[in-house]
Amino acid sequence: MTLNEQAKKLRIVFMGTPEFAVASLDALVRAGGTIVGVITAPDKPAGRGMELQQSAVKKYALEHQLPLLQPEKLRDPDFLDALRNLKADLQICVAFRMLPEVVWNMPPMGTINLHGSLLPQYRGAAPINWAVINGEKETGVTTFKLQHEIDTGHILLQDHFPVNEDDTAGSVHDKMKDIGANLLVATVEGLANGSLTEIPQPGAAALRHAPKIFTETCLIDFSQPVEKVYDLVRGLSPYPGAFTFLNQKKLKIFKASVRKAATDQQPGTFQTDAKTYLSFVCTNGFLDLKELQLEGKKRMAVEDFLRGYQF
Repeated sequence: MTLNEQAKKLRIVFMGTPEFAVASLDALVRAGGTIVGVITAPDKPAGRGMELQQSAVKKYALEHQLPLLQPEKLRDPDFLDALRNLKADLQICVAFRMLPEVVWNMPPMGTINLHGSLLPQYRGAAPINWAVINGEKETGVTTFKLQHEIDTGHILLQDHFPVNEDDTAGSVHDKMKDIGANLLVATVEGLANGSLTEIPQPGAAALRHAPKIFTETCLIDFSQPVEKVYDLVRGLSPYPGAFTFLNQKKLKIFKASVRKAATDQQPGTFQTDAKTYLSFVCTNGFLDLKELQLEGKKRMAVEDFLRGYQF
């Protein structure tokens, strides 16, 4: 998609950090958007050598020679002066941190955010994970205007797509980043030509939230139905990974399948032939493991794991 001439003239500041945001920034650049500045996280030490690592958005900005700012604090006076000097008409925020009002309210057209759910459902930090964990059959993306309360601003555009039974958070993420990038370009064009109407978010009787994922979220409860356990595994794959323990060592499960069957065995116990299968007992069946990672080892197929593991 190519932006119309009106939209191409808009001075845009883009804010984002991970790979998910790169797809949106790239779509804007390819569509002919005028990116006058990119805001991303400071470089952070990572890896065994604790060397400084650049964010995915920073790498893209440097490759395409886009002006770059990496503020430690978003209320820093020097940063705010630099941001004002960019004279943005519009700011776009994708997978970035929470913005103070002095930042999101700065440009005349405000700041729009791309969120990985069909708002008002799944407001919060981990909408992709929680949609899969909860077994949703459909999810989507929303562009909206930032306001005071997180993820509550007026909706601009939405797009939806199905979640398949074998989808993981990773595969939904990959679909969503491209669908969201296209929606964002359409949003910029609609704002430029005045064709978009801001729609207040509807009230919902049963809102599902998407809070940050913590370690306790990832611990598998095998007393749940096997379908629920399977959805948890999918919703936390590939990161951070649902886990249980095998002989006091953490065992992450990345891929599995459901085998419903009547069983009187204790949930959480396992069955194996030590060669081809490893299954954990749930209340109404078995979770058959396909890909896993034992603490201190690499991720591998269950057959490769069993070939080298002594029970």
